Amino acid sequence: MLARVDRGLAELRLGAPVSIRGKNSHLLALAAESVSPATLGDLAHRATGPARVLLTGRRATVLGLTEAGPDPVALTLADAPTPELVSRLADPCLDLEGPLPAITEVTPLRMNSAAAAAVTLAKLARLLPAALVVDLDPAQDLTTLTPPTLSLSSRDILDYQIAAARSLRKVSEARVPLNGAEDTRIIAFRPSDGGTEHLAILVGTPDPDQPVLARLHSECFTGDLLGSLRCDCGDQLRGAIDAIAAQGSGVLLYLAQEGRGIGLVNKLRAYQLQDQGFDTLDANGQLGFDDDERIYLPAAEILRLLGLSKVRLLTNNPLKVEALARHGVEVVERVPHIYEPNPHNLRYLQTKARKGGHLF
Repeated sequence: MLARVDRGLAELRLGAPVSIRGKNSHLLALAAESVSPATLGDLAHRATGPARVLLTGRRATVLGLTEAGPDPVALTLADAPTPELVSRLADPCLDLEGPLPAITEVTPLRMNSAAAAAVTLAKLARLLPAALVVDLDPAQDLTTLTPPTLSLSSRDILDYQIAAARSLRKVSEARVPLNGAEDTRIIAFRPSDGGTEHLAILVGTPDPDQPVLARLHSECFTGDLLGSLRCDCGDQLRGAIDAIAAQGSGVLLYLAQEGRGIGLVNKLRAYQLQDQGFDTLDANGQLGFDDDERIYLPAAEILRLLGLSKVRLLTNNPLKVEALARHGVEVVERVPHIYEPNPHNLRYLQTKARKGGHLF
């Protein structure tokens, strides 16, 4: 199951359609940002009905198409979809340039439906969370076509993140002396579908019988590597390693969850929207994402594989404490992890405190 869904993610990123079967439906789905005249023609040739644009409930709400709610929606357009019309609905960096296309019907989708799974698949592929779909004959076997089309079940897509987290296994380990923390090992954990690795940065030799000083750190290319001033991630990464080294031992989990789980490209889109006046959480909503798309089962699984069940957690985010507790990790103490703001990240930090519940 994991390998098939991972192939589906690759197909979407390549701009290819993917077949999705639900309990009572069979769809051909294409990522909204991959729509082109050629792919539109391919979908129309196979369809048994009109194409529909799928959006998250968050995106539909900011467009004024529906009341606030979690359920994704299907839009039926008055005119035949074009790449420009689909992009204007899906991409907030474009929709401000002109009116939205005329829409004849807005249909809420069940969260376990094939159509909802198509939106989830686009999210998992780190693309804009929107898709273009057409209905197919339930009996049609797309694997016999040239080229064959990958077929997935909606249930496998919706279960993918949890299954991937539970399949994590250690694949590599090495001693990597760090500045200020020379007794350090880095351990890589990979899901069984061969997806992106998470890392454990283990400083010293933590005692599994005692609460371990720990930090869950989502990767941030701009902050961790480039020293971006738009966030406090780089300060938190280096500060956590220093704090753990001063304690004598502990662990930092470097999680492959860029941009609170939306991916680097979408994070850059969010930055573009922030430059237009949206705050960091509203920018996520404009893109169609929730405030935070991360899950913390991978972190809990890695701690379990390391033999660690009790932690003192370096965080300002109480949701991390709650999430670890739900997954069986005892957080005996929340250790504040605060750094001086700068003029570029002050509004970002204020928004996280005011709207995201972070403690500063």
